[in-house]
Amino acid sequence: MQAIIETLFDVVYLSTVIIMGILMIRNSNGNKQYKLFGIMAVTLGLGDSFHLVPRALALNTTGLENFTAALGIRKFITSITMTIFYIILYYVWRLRYKVEGKNGLTISVYLLAIVRIVLSFMPQNAWTSATPPLSWGIYRNIPFAAMGILVIILFYQSGKKTNDIAFKNMWLTIVLSFAFYIPVVLWGDVNMLIGMLMIPKTLAYVWTVLIGYNEMKRLKKHKEAY
Repeated sequence: MQAIIETLFDVVYLSTVIIMGILMIRNSNGNKQYKLFGIMAVTLGLGDSFHLVPRALALNTTGLENFTAALGIRKFITSITMTIFYIILYYVWRLRYKVEGKNGLTISVYLLAIVRIVLSFMPQNAWTSATPPLSWGIYRNIPFAAMGILVIILFYQSGKKTNDIAFKNMWLTIVLSFAFYIPVVLWGDVNMLIGMLMIPKTLAYVWTVLIGYNEMKRLKKHKEAY
């Protein structure tokens, strides 16, 4: 039953974010913000597919224990693509709120991303092991969480300052994604029920993409009306 439900959920999730991303890229009509948002959504979907597709295959065949190495390697790839996701989201913020300069802020984002990626490449992560060390799971997620907190603050402050109704909840979607993700990092291997928090974490990311997609559709309808 878990295999069927989880597989269906993953198929719907991946299809939804990738299709919305492609539509945003195709219908952006020269709007850099929405084209970038579409690229971000496709990056999210393709990145997660590296882990979710083989996981679904494992669940529906011989079991997760027989796909340990493959799942570990693909989980590593997903950790990289999620880092890229937040870099793109940072640039979405810059485009949406017409931010110029702030080179120190940009450097901070890239430094955190580089540290996260370098830590992910360390062999101590033991990606292909059935029992990877929790300590390295924490180490590589510290700069990742810092990136998330930074983006949360930026969207919250800018949205409030400009009274941006469309993006008013963007910061909240990121807060929720980390709120559900952190317990999985810390205790997911101890309690399977905690691992189920990945479902609401995933839904938070879908909400993130929907915010951009719905705003693009609204603006398109507004232009057509005039």
